[in-house]
Amino acid sequence: MNAPPLTAPPRRAPEPRSAYSVFRTITTRWADNDAYGHVNNVIYYSWFDTAVNAYLIEQGALDIHSGETIGLVVETQCHYFAPLAFPQTVEAGIRVAHLGNSSVRYEVGLFAQGAAESAAGGHFVHVYVGREDRRPRPLPQRLKDALAPLHIPRD
Repeated sequence: MNAPPLTAPPRRAPEPRSAYSVFRTITTRWADNDAYGHVNNVIYYSWFDTAVNAYLIEQGALDIHSGETIGLVVETQCHYFAPLAFPQTVEAGIRVAHLGNSSVRYEVGLFAQGAAESAAGGHFVHVYVGREDRRPRPLPQRLKDALAPLHIPRD
């Protein structure tokens, strides 16, 4: 029996700023550019981490030095729509698409400063675990409270 031909999923489209409720400003660095004159793809993932973790630290929901619960990335993905390059300023929109018992799916849109549509968009999933035993833990209430304004339930 012949298997049906594989088809690619529909390409994700850039999103408007209105799809995100909280933004963080990120300054690009000279070292972010690659040989092709735009930001190297690995830097986008760093910006995802920076935007989300800075927000959590500011909200008092993440103590990177002595907190009992930490988030480990178990999945990540990025879609690129338009190039970004030094010396642009990037605005990272963040939202939460899913809150589980011990996991959170964060979605991030990266915008050139003032742009109406995202230059890139992606997600990562944190599983929250005990710092010492690395076993899943329920999301701490302080984290849930910090994430509530970012949560956009999906169908």
